[in-house]
Amino acid sequence: IDVIVQGEITEHNVGVLELAALKGFFTQIVNDPVSYVNAPHLAQQRGIQVRLLTEPSAEDYRNVITLRGVQEDGGVVSISGTLAGQKQVQKIVEINGYDLELTLSNHLIVFEYDDRPGVVASYGTILGEAGINIENLQVSRDDKMSRALSVLTIDANIGEEVVAQLREAIGASDITVVEIFND
Repeated sequence: IDVIVQGEITEHNVGVLELAALKGFFTQIVNDPVSYVNAPHLAQQRGIQVRLLTEPSAEDYRNVITLRGVQEDGGVVSISGTLAGQKQVQKIVEINGYDLELTLSNHLIVFEYDDRPGVVASYGTILGEAGINIENLQVSRDDKMSRALSVLTIDANIGEEVVAQLREAIGASDITVVEIFND
């Protein structure tokens, strides 16, 4: 796991961000209580290497924090976030190399698919028929690969049946439902 911190924030001690990333990571995958104290020990027990990388400047934002991990199959996953504007609104600005600017929400759906006309209408119809309201959505394209990533913030959790319908209707190679719980 790499915790990459870029921008003015690196002028300060950012070591706590590494601990926060580990705590968040393990909270969802272990049954025992996870704290800032025991999170590094849990990583060590599982052979997970963690690096905190800092860069004094960020390309597009004042400050950006990126979490990047390598999966067992060698695939790399990443997500970047920042605080934006006078109100310091939490925003996701990158997922797996796709540029975004999406306000954080408690319920998200993230999926990647072959880019083609009609995909947004397909998933809008499925979610509407399931009584799920789309609060916000962002589509980001990889023109070289003719691929797209859609991230939707929705007003409620969705069940596995709706996820299966979405996967089939749009041919999503990857679909992830994200539930964010604030402590």
